[in-house]
Amino acid sequence: MTTLHLRVGFMPLVDCALVVLAKDEGFAEAEGLNLELVREVSWSNLRDKLNVRLFDAAHMLGPAAIAATLGIGGVKAPMAAPMALNRDGAAITLSLRRFEELSRLAEGDLSDTAVSARALAAMVARRSASGLPPLTFAAVFGFSTHTYLLGEWLEKAGLRLGEDIRFEVVPPPQTVEALASGRIDGFCAGAPWNSAAVAAGIGAMVHASVDLRRNCHDKVLAWRADDVQKRPAAVSKLGAAILKASAWACRPENVSRMAHHLSAPDRLALPAELIERILHGELLQGDDRPTRRIGQFIRFDREALRPDPDDADWVLAGMERAGQVVATPQMRDAAREVLLSASFGSILASIGDQPIV
Repeated sequence: MTTLHLRVGFMPLVDCALVVLAKDEGFAEAEGLNLELVREVSWSNLRDKLNVRLFDAAHMLGPAAIAATLGIGGVKAPMAAPMALNRDGAAITLSLRRFEELSRLAEGDLSDTAVSARALAAMVARRSASGLPPLTFAAVFGFSTHTYLLGEWLEKAGLRLGEDIRFEVVPPPQTVEALASGRIDGFCAGAPWNSAAVAAGIGAMVHASVDLRRNCHDKVLAWRADDVQKRPAAVSKLGAAILKASAWACRPENVSRMAHHLSAPDRLALPAELIERILHGELLQGDDRPTRRIGQFIRFDREALRPDPDDADWVLAGMERAGQVVATPQMRDAAREVLLSASFGSILASIGDQPIV
């Protein structure tokens, strides 16, 4: 069998796990692939390198693939996602100082997103009345699940991101430093960076993404749209390797080994113990609160990998809330076409009942 070399970009997040496992546990090799994984420093770098074919495929924010396809954000790069890579797994974290202030202003259980939103609105109003600058929140990319989750939370408070609260883009590995320096007051990002901020003693988790939206669209395996058509064998082989990695990752006895793979210096470069706790759904909350346990905090199961065109409607609604687009029917059709549920079905059929060892 001829070996096919594929270069795949990824960002250092727990949700890159299936791409990492496809290589490190030999699933890609078994499919006849020589998988080269390249860690990137920002989502824009990753998107641009996929567009100019420095990458064959990429672990990518689903909304970023949709935005590039629509030509929003200065780049027109039609992309396609024959499969997702996870669902859920993000959180909103504030600096300890801001969280303590939020706690003092909360009227009710702060774990309730409506209660926390009202407390945030009160905080914003007090700062404005005192002549203090607005709070600054960050997400990992403008076109991201995280931006739109922040928007949904703020909407509960009658606030708008970018207006009542300043907005910055901070790549995932830089969020902890940005919070520690005071550059930002809070951020929404995928695991492990919320837990890393709490473990460093500089942040407190306010909400997990599942508090706002369960089974939330997140990362996809993105290809250039024309490559999905021209390179069906490559798409199928990599998809099959990731499906096998999914089955392996969902076995409880493999969690510790999975965390070890992800902790490597060229992957996440964080302690395996921290990553393993996240994989078990044991989340550090900070501010002397007990560990929070969330079943299926981040999903890697087979159904989580099925791309759902309906998710594109949620993404466009988030874009509209953020003032990024005024969606047209044509845009909705193009966005839905990025998420290739039919291609996923073909990849699934290709592996049949092959055992996962």
